[in-house]
This record gives sequence, structure tokens and C-alpha cells, in this order.
Amino acid sequence: MYWLWMFVIGLLVGIVAKVLMPGRDPGGFIVTGLLGIGGMFVGGFLSNLVFGTGAIGGPIQPSGFIGGVIGALILLAIYRAVKRRA
Repeated sequence: MYWLWMFVIGLLVGIVAKVLMPGRDPGGFIVTGLLGIGGMFVGGFLSNLVFGTGAIGGPIQPSGFIGGVIGALILLAIYRAVKRRA
């Protein structure tokens, strides 16, 4: 059940990341949502490395949402850089 919530929250994180980083994206809504889901995983991984508080399978907390947004912003920036070069 945790993974399902992570995907749903990840879609919301993608939308928030898009709002925080406006501009022309090569992808649409689906790509932004996938980047948000990936951002949740990246943000969780980075918070585990920095703070050592990996709660995989635990409840989703506000700090996880913020970490997910930061991870999604990182992935969105990388995605834009790669698509510009191609």
C-alpha cells in the first residue's frame, strides 16, 4: 500500500516541481508526473544518505514530500539539460 501512495504523492510532487520550475518542458503532464515519482525516490534516497532516516515502508511525512520536491526539481533540471542537447 505504501508504494501506491508513493506514486500518488509522486504525481503531486511532479506538479509542484513544475510550478516551482516554470519554463518550456520537452515533455507533458505524463513526463512531469513520472519525474515526480522518480523525485520521491531520489529525495528519499538523498534524505537517507544525509540524515540516515530511511523509513522505507513507513508513513509519508511532510519532510518526505519536501525531499520529493527537491528530488523532482533535480530530475527536471537534468531532463531539460539532456533534451536541449538532443
